[in-house]
Amino acid sequence: MKTDSIFYSLFQTFPSIFFELINKSPAEAVGYEFTSCEVKQLAFRLDGLFLPTSNPEKPFYVVEVQFQADEDLYYRLFAELFLYLRQYKPVSPWQVVVIYPTRSIERQQTSQFSEMLAINRVRRIYLDELGEVAETSLGVGVVKLVIEAEETAPQLARRLIDQAKQQLTDEVGKRDLINLIETIIVYKLPQKSREEIEAMLGLSELKQTKVYQEALEEGKQQGLEEGLTQGKQQNKLETIPRMVEFGLSEDAIAQLLDLPLEVVQQAVQQTDG
Repeated sequence: MKTDSIFYSLFQTFPSIFFELINKSPAEAVGYEFTSCEVKQLAFRLDGLFLPTSNPEKPFYVVEVQFQADEDLYYRLFAELFLYLRQYKPVSPWQVVVIYPTRSIERQQTSQFSEMLAINRVRRIYLDELGEVAETSLGVGVVKLVIEAEETAPQLARRLIDQAKQQLTDEVGKRDLINLIETIIVYKLPQKSREEIEAMLGLSELKQTKVYQEALEEGKQQGLEEGLTQGKQQNKLETIPRMVEFGLSEDAIAQLLDLPLEVVQQAVQQTDG
């Protein structure tokens, strides 16, 4: 199951769920942007970053989703963190959140990192220990669905879909969350067809309702607008190698294309590679 992509899609679309997961108000998400960032020196990449958009006194969060045992995780994670601090010198204080399915997956490397793991700036979340909050919170329940056993996952998914119908008033957001729940079940039950899963979750009738269809059309329009923006960006990136051939500097290309210099430099590096 592609847990990383599921989680990052979840946090990208519903950032409030992350703040629920760390016992903060979902409203905190309004002041944050979820993104990723490359640390250039060693081509490290922080895949999950919640960056405050307006209040620099709020912390920024480095989020790591780890579903496989990795002896090097903390070596890599703290190296990426401190290289990021050295390179970008953010004003906001840092916080690290590592999400595990269970404690048994974690490899602490206590001889090197026991003190680091004990400080308040580092938080480890074990999904199988979420307890009551996973029963009451819609967002945390969706996170818990990722590790739910195949036998009980459809039942939990149906309960979460019912919660979404009752609690969410934004029709597009409701549709997106229900689609995400369905996607998790598709990954968990690859032997089932999409039609079988729709029937299993009671989605066949829901998807035929007028409200759902209207939300689908609105979502498609939003996706089209975002796609056009991404398409323009891609067209710009495709012109960079040609501009380099004509002898233009990276600074000049960035100004001509109205792109950040780092984006141009990265495109040039990929071309050289």
